[in-house]
Amino acid sequence: MPSTILWADDEIDLLKPHIMFLKGKGYEVVTACSGADALELAGQQNFDLIILDENMPGLTGLETLQRIKLTSPHIPVIMITKSEEENIMDQAVGNKIADYLIKPVNPNQILLSIKKNLHSDRLVSTQTGSDYRQEFSRISSMIDSASSITDWMNLYRLLVHWEMQLSAADTQMDELLDMQRKDAATAFAKFIKNNYASWIADKNTPGRPMMSPDIFKNRVFPLLDAGEKVFFILIDNFRLDQWAALKPLLADTFNFSEELYCSILPTATQYARNAIFSGLMPVDIERLFPDLWVDEDSPEGKNLNESPMIATQFERYRRQCRFSYTKINDSAAGEKLLREFSNLLDNELNVIVFNFIDMLSHARTESRMIR
Repeated sequence: MPSTILWADDEIDLLKPHIMFLKGKGYEVVTACSGADALELAGQQNFDLIILDENMPGLTGLETLQRIKLTSPHIPVIMITKSEEENIMDQAVGNKIADYLIKPVNPNQILLSIKKNLHSDRLVSTQTGSDYRQEFSRISSMIDSASSITDWMNLYRLLVHWEMQLSAADTQMDELLDMQRKDAATAFAKFIKNNYASWIADKNTPGRPMMSPDIFKNRVFPLLDAGEKVFFILIDNFRLDQWAALKPLLADTFNFSEELYCSILPTATQYARNAIFSGLMPVDIERLFPDLWVDEDSPEGKNLNESPMIATQFERYRRQCRFSYTKINDSAAGEKLLREFSNLLDNELNVIVFNFIDMLSHARTESRMIR
């Protein structure tokens, strides 16, 4: 079914070539000579998109736009104007127009704007599918040739990128990507099996990645030495694709420097997370600090001693550091953190642990929304 467009302009007769061009592209175009006529037509008929001339007698384009947004906020509106005055642009953008074109406009400009607003999802899906098909062979080659942890990290980033691109577009290629992810997981498991023991035995092994016990020493201590106030935020079970989804929400406030590290195995809290905060392998935690180590079979919580483990790490490196430790398990703990946030600014280091995603994953929910 063709898209229907309402075009309002007090000189609509002069736009017949443009209208014929759009009709030739398969669009139905209904015309109006004033803002009042446009509002009346919009109340009688459903339109997929509306084009408004800004400088119409009677109701101006901006006034018509405001009234349309009151009754039909979902309809994209393209504003066309002779004026380049900034305040008019600001008002139009403030009223959530879909696009803003300056006269004279040619038919292809209008067609491009229409496609962007009416068909972007379909066009994105088509292009995304085409791009992934071209990338498929390269990804397969990367899986077969990956020989270092850097190779695997680059491949992981690429797979996450395509997972997000394909999930946002209806390409019917999710199964193909899932097959490549499984192939990559199998090959990566072999890579870990061949290298993990040497990484654990010798920190100077060539190609060894940064691992859980190294994070404070390699990343936190240098910042403290430089006089920075550091917030160390650990979000348990937080995947790279989830970070990629969250990152745009933070981009206006923060700059990012990103890298990946390798967790020790097992990745369970009492091993991997305690290794981060203590700077030690689990066997060394148990040997040096038996009071802080919790056995696998113990009913005691496995992450109850993280704050004292941080303290032992500073003591071992003979460092003085004023730090806080906060764990967020629910909204009440989050609200308490906000209330006391100003007090944290006096500390050199503030460690904040979020368990929310971890708690959800333990529930093993099948809900797509929760995932």
